[in-house]
Amino acid sequence: MQYDLRGKTALVTGGSRGLGAAISNSLADNGANVAINYLSRRDDAKAVQSNIIENGGRAEIFPGDVTDENDVIRICKDVTSTLGPIDILVVNATLVHIHKPIEELVWQDMLDHLEFFVKSPLLLVQQVLPTMKMKKSGRIINIGSEVFEQGLSGFSNYVAAKGAQLGLTRSWANELGRFQITVNLVAPGWIPTEMHRDDPEEMKSEYARKVPLGRMGEAQDIGEVVSFLASDAAKFITGQRISVNGGNTMA
Repeated sequence: MQYDLRGKTALVTGGSRGLGAAISNSLADNGANVAINYLSRRDDAKAVQSNIIENGGRAEIFPGDVTDENDVIRICKDVTSTLGPIDILVVNATLVHIHKPIEELVWQDMLDHLEFFVKSPLLLVQQVLPTMKMKKSGRIINIGSEVFEQGLSGFSNYVAAKGAQLGLTRSWANELGRFQITVNLVAPGWIPTEMHRDDPEEMKSEYARKVPLGRMGEAQDIGEVVSFLASDAAKFITGQRISVNGGNTMA
């Protein structure tokens, strides 16, 4: 399905590969001017940009660490000067997740995840809010995970940070609703991307077997839901967690 995002500027953090690349492509396919943020994978970011341009869209790449306040300020200023004010913010950047039992966890393991799922959203939203409030329009879309509903064992650092991210989403939706700014969270299931290249096939098969639809999702599934939430079709949806996981969680 197509949504009209023409004239909108979207910033996608961690947009150089995986879910971020799919989100960037989908937003561009629907007419948005896309700012692709990356930390170190410049070649991957350039490849996403080239694909968007080849398909008739507009995209630019913006390096920077979205957990660093100075970098976030610079990124948002550069995006605005190049593509225009940010109308759509997609908080997607993540880190490599490490499984650890409780006995082996240290506080830094928690902080590492909170940097991406609490600090980064805060820094980014603070930069885009002035213009969104002035225009009384805006879309903030967090990329969460089904793990918060599942409470996966040996993964409490990730689960706790994703729970905090969902809390931000709901509180900010209440706070910003009067400005017609929507805040939602898309919670993917386990979707194979470059990050999961080395995951055992038997684990993927076992996961897919338990999913009601009997298969794993694709990155494009996430991109399409993000494009919907970014569009006027979702203008009356805010504070919601949208699970995109084949029915793997139904709460």
